[in-house]
Amino acid sequence: MKFIDIHTHGIGGYDTRTTNEEDILNMAGIHASAGVSAIMPTIYPDTIEVMRENMLAVKRAMELQRSEVFPLPWGERDRVRGNKTATILGIHLEGPFLSPKRCGALNAEAFLEPTEFNLEKLLDGFEEMIKLITIAPEMEGATRLIRKISDRGIVASMGHSDATYAEAEAGYHAGAKGITHLFNAMRGFHHREPGIAGFGLLNKDIYIEIIADRYHLHPKALELIFKTKNPERIILVSDSVKETKTSEGEMKQGVVDDSGRLQGGAMTITESSERLIELGFDEEVIVGCITRNPADYLSSST
Repeated sequence: MKFIDIHTHGIGGYDTRTTNEEDILNMAGIHASAGVSAIMPTIYPDTIEVMRENMLAVKRAMELQRSEVFPLPWGERDRVRGNKTATILGIHLEGPFLSPKRCGALNAEAFLEPTEFNLEKLLDGFEEMIKLITIAPEMEGATRLIRKISDRGIVASMGHSDATYAEAEAGYHAGAKGITHLFNAMRGFHHREPGIAGFGLLNKDIYIEIIADRYHLHPKALELIFKTKNPERIILVSDSVKETKTSEGEMKQGVVDDSGRLQGGAMTITESSERLIELGFDEEVIVGCITRNPADYLSSST
């Protein structure tokens, strides 16, 4: 049984803001030590040039994993027992085609217009390893770009978005298959405008990511999700960052900046799944959210 995390920026002092493939390999090793089988390193929005440098580090790490002389894990021999590593499945681009209104912890100044020119410049040479792109569907030109992304066999996910219900629905009909970290960094549910969050809950076919640590979603919000949503379309993600798992013991307030704003997830997917089971959620359903569901999601555009 493979535990799959499709959204991780970093962990244990390493992250994808790097040109060094060893940082990516160390991420894979630390995730493996927590029982995670496979990961998708998630690239932060930045200039296209910087994003491509970060993607190149992931590409080199993937090539090393596939080689016969791969010594694992690289810099983590004292922290990770044995030669366990999480398989790098490909790349998740969280941006840069996102809404500045819902930037969350991301740098809104790095967001770009969703044009085919920008997409081609970003993807050139990395087409085979980019598996998932998060895009805000309400941006001008976004639905057209979602079609282009889907036609390439890449999964389009809607997120960091101020989309109304109708705009999210338009993104879905253009080919989007998922929603990135439901409720976080998006228009909230309102009784007169359910928004993208309402669409994610009510559409039975679209996949939704959820961050199920102790900080991103209230237990009752999690209960609402699991009581409302088709359980075969729920995916647990860590959204972990460089600061996640840098110290022993439980984080007391999550990963936050100086203003208290959440920067990323505080748990691996194995830890958050265990937490949900302890809270009384159905174990079989929860295990599906980190095994079968993400695997089906990644194959949904092929």
